[in-house]
Amino acid sequence: MNKKQIKWRNRILIAIALFFAVMVTEKTGALGTLFGEAEVYAAFALYFVAFLIAGHDVLVKAWNNIRRGDPFDEAFLMTVATLGAFATILFPETEPQSAEGCAVMLFYQVGELFQSYAVGKSRKSIADMMDIAPDYANIEQDGELVEVDPDEVAVGDVIVVKPGERVPIDGIVVEGVSQLDTAALTGESVPRHVEVGADVISGCINMTGLLHVKTTKPFGESTVSRILELVENASEKKAKTENFITRFARVYTPIVTISAVVLAIVPPLLGLGPWTDWVLRGLTFLVVSCPCALVISVPLSFFGGIGAASREGILVKGSNYLELLSHVDTVVFDKTGTLTSGTFNVVAVHPESGVDADYVLSMAAYAEAFSDHPIAVSVRAAYSGEIDQARITEAREESGHGVSARVNEHVVVVGNDKLMRAHGANAPDCELTGTILHVLIDNTYVGHIVIADVVKDDAAQTISALHAAGVKRCVMLTGDREDVARAVATKLNIDEFHAQLLPEDKVAQVERLLATEPEGGKLAFAGDGINDAPVLMRADVGIAMGAMGSDAAIEAADVVLMDDKPSKIAKAMRIARRTMAIVWQNIVFAIGVKILILVLAAFGLANMWLAVFGDVGVAMIAILNAMRCLHIEK
Repeated sequence: MNKKQIKWRNRILIAIALFFAVMVTEKTGALGTLFGEAEVYAAFALYFVAFLIAGHDVLVKAWNNIRRGDPFDEAFLMTVATLGAFATILFPETEPQSAEGCAVMLFYQVGELFQSYAVGKSRKSIADMMDIAPDYANIEQDGELVEVDPDEVAVGDVIVVKPGERVPIDGIVVEGVSQLDTAALTGESVPRHVEVGADVISGCINMTGLLHVKTTKPFGESTVSRILELVENASEKKAKTENFITRFARVYTPIVTISAVVLAIVPPLLGLGPWTDWVLRGLTFLVVSCPCALVISVPLSFFGGIGAASREGILVKGSNYLELLSHVDTVVFDKTGTLTSGTFNVVAVHPESGVDADYVLSMAAYAEAFSDHPIAVSVRAAYSGEIDQARITEAREESGHGVSARVNEHVVVVGNDKLMRAHGANAPDCELTGTILHVLIDNTYVGHIVIADVVKDDAAQTISALHAAGVKRCVMLTGDREDVARAVATKLNIDEFHAQLLPEDKVAQVERLLATEPEGGKLAFAGDGINDAPVLMRADVGIAMGAMGSDAAIEAADVVLMDDKPSKIAKAMRIARRTMAIVWQNIVFAIGVKILILVLAAFGLANMWLAVFGDVGVAMIAILNAMRCLHIEK
């Protein structure tokens, strides 16, 4: 609790202590012994003191709202209902309702305090995310470290990050080795090892060694700044359910207030009973007319859901997208970078009979030594030895089909089947799916290397989790070859795939899928590349993979995953569906209980105590239920 909440709590506790002291002395007859015939007025005065201690701020707020011409809020309704209860002392034929009036204000304030605490707890998950913003950056000047504002650091400057400090700006490590805590960004507890040449993103905590980082972006465009902008704007985008509750409250409160006035005045004018009886029924109506159970619990549920998602490294740009995500029944994936790693890896080396596999790989790595092509990089990465470039001569690219080089006087040719045929060699077929590199040494075919984009570890788990969550279609779109796409789709149990697509073809496929969506169903698209931005914008829900991904994709997306794990998509959907379930539980419960008590009050079967439960009790139960959104099952 903050200082304001502590003072508020202490004031309520004093009022409650006085309330129970008065009630006990009244019920035991001690008050009558002390004041005799003035007992009723003494009880009134003491209850009213407790009432003012607890609720004077509510009275002030109600008066200010009346002066502004905006009376229909809970402060006004509580003021009228409680002062009306105290006013029953003016009617000698009616039992005074001073205790009830005081109790209503006490319970209302307890509910408001609880609500304030719940909102603060919900906001804490977002506030924790906001704490990733660094206050300073260290730069070296004249041999000393100087703290400067991150905005003052230019692209290309070298900053120093000490152990325990947050990385303030995105960059590349130029000196040092350390472990980075990325939990605040990705939700992952396992530290990330970084060394010279590694990319680092702002917001991570440097755990062990001293790092020198060359900045690659200005602070305003760094990961931490983009995240904070997304989080700050999330509350501005309301879900349809939130907007419905806001509109409902605007109509509900005036209608019930007018009904309370009619209930208090019309029946006694028609001779259906004494004024005091009907006025009490009207006051009970007023207590139940406060819509705070709905007005607070519904936004609190969405806020809790967004906060829970942020702790898992899932940034939802608004409660409207959380609501849409809960209705998704079709998920479309871009293949490369989303379901697969997006990097080439050697997955197999198949030598010819009598040839060593390591020899084939080493000769291919030497031949590829001077190439910058991603395939060449993957071959060199798979070869564990050092490459002595002095052993290589006459290296050249073979017109997009491969490379050739002289290695230790051996002529080595590495490339596709067309290059093999050009050199008079027959390349055998390979059962594995991927890019096949054939290796020819001195015009003798010695084997082939299979290179493929590796499926991510959690991709299969993602598809099965989505199906289990009720997603009817998982579709994969890719610009890759048909056989590669089919192999990935089969391995992951994907329902439908389309290969060899240009960016505009992907948009057309999403348009087609949207046209076949059943009423109420929504389509989500997950991708990471700049070419995915148009598709992300066209989908009902766009999901960008990885905060280190394309700026355009992140800007176009509605949900941003802080890492590249597709399993976060299924987790985001679970969070969204659980949040919406809790929202509707609160709506049905709150409206149902209030309608029941309103009916009972109209027939004189509900007193002030039941009305207090209908307002404060229902609100507290709804808020407790809403706070469940903060704790999502793993």
